[in-house]
Amino acid sequence: MNGRDEMRPSGRNLDEMRPVVIEPDTVRHAEGSCMISVGATRVICTATLEERVPPFRRNTGLGWVTAEYGMLPRATNARSRREAKSGQGGRTQEIQRLIGRALRADVDFAALGERQITLDCDVIQADGGTRCAAITGGWVSLRLAVNRLIKAGDISMDPMTDHVAGVSVGLYGGQQVLDLDYAEDSEAGVDGNFVMTGRGQLIEIQMSAERSTFSPDEMSSLTQLARKGIAELVTAQKSALS
Repeated sequence: MNGRDEMRPSGRNLDEMRPVVIEPDTVRHAEGSCMISVGATRVICTATLEERVPPFRRNTGLGWVTAEYGMLPRATNARSRREAKSGQGGRTQEIQRLIGRALRADVDFAALGERQITLDCDVIQADGGTRCAAITGGWVSLRLAVNRLIKAGDISMDPMTDHVAGVSVGLYGGQQVLDLDYAEDSEAGVDGNFVMTGRGQLIEIQMSAERSTFSPDEMSSLTQLARKGIAELVTAQKSALS
């Protein structure tokens, strides 16, 4: 798709991602960390290594990866209460479970050994696509933490099998668009999130109609659009780690 598209609030092409920047090692004390920016959305992702596992993993020789997600009070237009005080909302719980599932899909737990890696994904500024940015940045932080284990000789085989990234797609103004920002997401007729590996294998799809329905053919086209975005995110991940 050539030229700028006046239909999109940002003026981006229908298949154009927002600028993606991943800055590794942004948190000194974490075993792995980065800040990912996808347009105006910014998420700090940290990975913490612990030589322990949840009770259901004890004495199995298998490791575990889990995630927590949060949004700072002024990450959005209006201040939200800190969930540590008010209790986690259903959206927060759903997102952090998604992040955990997505990243566990990339891990050989026997190769990781009986230890846990916790990913903390904290949104400092939100403009749509926070869960996808958290997955994409969370993978980089996980990769850095695992690299540390390998370098220290604590594990002999790399437990990570591929890249993992997430991207949003949807129908906005009747057109298929990639990487929705908040202005688009809040008005989209259909929106969804795709989580894929670097090889284009699907991990999870979250897709729903908001103001209109969508056909199987449109679903297929949106999947291909998501593959394009995932490929660009994987390139950004590789650049951050090089």
